[in-house]
Amino acid sequence: MYYLWTDESDSTGKFYANFYGGILIKSEHYEEVLHRLSTVIEEVGLKGEEIKWQKVNDYTEERYEKIMDCLFDLLSEGKAKIRIFFRHRQFEAYSLDNEQKRHEYQILYYQFIKNDFGLIYSNPTSKNINVRLLIDDMPLKGPDREIFLKAIYHLNELRTFQKANIHINDGDVAEVNSKKHLPLQVMDVVLGSMCFRLNDKHKERGIDGKRAKRNIAKEKLYIHIRKRIWKLYPGFNIGMTTPIYQKADLWKLPYLHWNFVPKYFTKKDGFTKHHKKETAPYNLHE
Repeated sequence: MYYLWTDESDSTGKFYANFYGGILIKSEHYEEVLHRLSTVIEEVGLKGEEIKWQKVNDYTEERYEKIMDCLFDLLSEGKAKIRIFFRHRQFEAYSLDNEQKRHEYQILYYQFIKNDFGLIYSNPTSKNINVRLLIDDMPLKGPDREIFLKAIYHLNELRTFQKANIHINDGDVAEVNSKKHLPLQVMDVVLGSMCFRLNDKHKERGIDGKRAKRNIAKEKLYIHIRKRIWKLYPGFNIGMTTPIYQKADLWKLPYLHWNFVPKYFTKKDGFTKHHKKETAPYNLHE
């Protein structure tokens, strides 16, 4: 079985929006991963505390570095995988109707789960593999929630999932609280750090013109996380989709980013750090 925890962050941002993050652990590594993460959290004196990006400050920053070291050691050993998904606001989907805009959360989340971990490339055997999908606090109620769950379970009907013997069984999609799920907590720190840096939050200053201590601590932790990513992929560019050289890399690689660009989009002014004045529809498949 694959345990897949997912969460979402800023739906809007200065430059980047719709952040989604996921961490996947195979059942064979589940106990070891939880034990090692729990051990390091206890060692740094944060046992019983929820680990999350919003709690990073000058008091916790060095402790969080040690937790991130443990996480990235697990990634490098192939015992966990992390995927980060986001959308650059300069690329706005072209000709969406109001209904599609209203269901933006569900549509992007579906794409993230369907594609970002390369699940269909994960199983070269003839054995069935089940996916247990654990989503942190879905902001969906009533019919919207049911439509979303129906779409996720529909993945079972796709030929690619059937051929790969990957299944999401009825009842294996659950809404969870991150306070009770350590993998979600450590993934939240990575996701939060990327949202922080891509939207230039490290440059924010108070009315006195100075940066807050918490802001400085968060930037230090982001830099530490980036250094750990660079050990996996030297020169990794956090704002770009991670290059792959064969489709199976979507599954094999321990850490990936996906900068989602719609098939048809309008390029908008004002959402790039060095933007050019240009607004025109594009077809990426031309």
